[in-house]
Amino acid sequence: MQVINIKKYNPNLGPLIDVEDASFYKMKHVEGAINIPFSELSYNFQNLLDKNRHYYIYCNAGNKSRRIVAILEIYGYQATQVLL
Repeated sequence: MQVINIKKYNPNLGPLIDVEDASFYKMKHVEGAINIPFSELSYNFQNLLDKNRHYYIYCNAGNKSRRIVAILEIYGYQATQVLL
């Protein structure tokens, strides 16, 4: 599993996805991040994400993002966990 610090994130390489609930996202998020809550992404990623793109996933504490990246990798998606 690839892990990077938010300071090394380059938006030209792929979208940044915040997997927190929408209410938490509204209170605090990284500028430019897309919000797809963990509960939605974990069950519907095949309809939401393009397998040919690389995704950068983050959450407040790192637990949800680590789990999502692991799921995506199992199914052949390219994903990196981003730590805040």
